[in-house]
Amino acid sequence: MKQTGALVLALVLASAASAQEVGERAPPVSAQANGRGVDLAALRGQVVLLDFWASWCGPCKQSFPWMNAMHAKYAAQGLRVIAVNVDRKREDGERFLAQVPAQFTIAWDAAGTTPAAYGVKAMPSSVLIGADGRIALRHAGFRADDTAPLEAAITAALEQRK
Repeated sequence: MKQTGALVLALVLASAASAQEVGERAPPVSAQANGRGVDLAALRGQVVLLDFWASWCGPCKQSFPWMNAMHAKYAAQGLRVIAVNVDRKREDGERFLAQVPAQFTIAWDAAGTTPAAYGVKAMPSSVLIGADGRIALRHAGFRADDTAPLEAAITAALEQRK
């Protein structure tokens, strides 16, 4: 049991060490959306809100309506919302989406490669990627109090792309 705990701790520390920080280039996304890989390089010039979620995540049920609203409000200005599901079974995520629909891109990463690259430690977690492909903001969790500062960060990133 001690070896398993040590291995888990080593993996957590390794993913935290490899996680990119604000100002650094966003790592690639190893997730599938609509049968194709998500390509951040193809989205260069746009602002990307990259969200990590799971079916068992209570706060995710609150964040999805907010992300729908952000997508509706800012997509025409260059915002792309991509929510990466990390459930091992896609059916779990699909059941969640039947109850809490998404009007933005849903991607799937059951292997956990992308959340590891981004050092995700909480659900939900969001990373705002500027038009230059660099991380503008990292945010863990979701509460109603988070919405105003998150929207302000989105609008600031959209202003910078002009």
